Amino acid sequence: MIVGVGIDVVPVDRFATALERTPGLADRLFTAAERVTASGHPRTPESLAARFAAKEALAKALGAPGNMHWHDAEVQIVEHGQPLLSIVGTVAARATALGVASLHVSLSHDGGIASAVVVAES
Repeated sequence: MIVGVGIDVVPVDRFATALERTPGLADRLFTAAERVTASGHPRTPESLAARFAAKEALAKALGAPGNMHWHDAEVQIVEHGQPLLSIVGTVAARATALGVASLHVSLSHDGGIASAVVVAES
């Protein structure tokens, strides 16, 4: 059964400007693993914007409580480039309270817009 669905879109240029203008913003929003590719290179603004959209979509799928921490949700890439949400702490506690057993995430970026959809399932 679907517990919640969230979607978010992020203008890549505006997000990149915010990252440049605000020192430490990337560190506050993303885990160390999210900020770099598997080969250790910094992620592109498009990739980071899509990850931010995923975290926003996840919050919406979980009812958007304001007490969840950014680092308690991590977008990971598994076999064949499939994205996966790993949750701990405040995010995992909210998911457990709602009876969420699995999360599904899809990321995209094109035409200057990054987007993500999250489905929370019991």
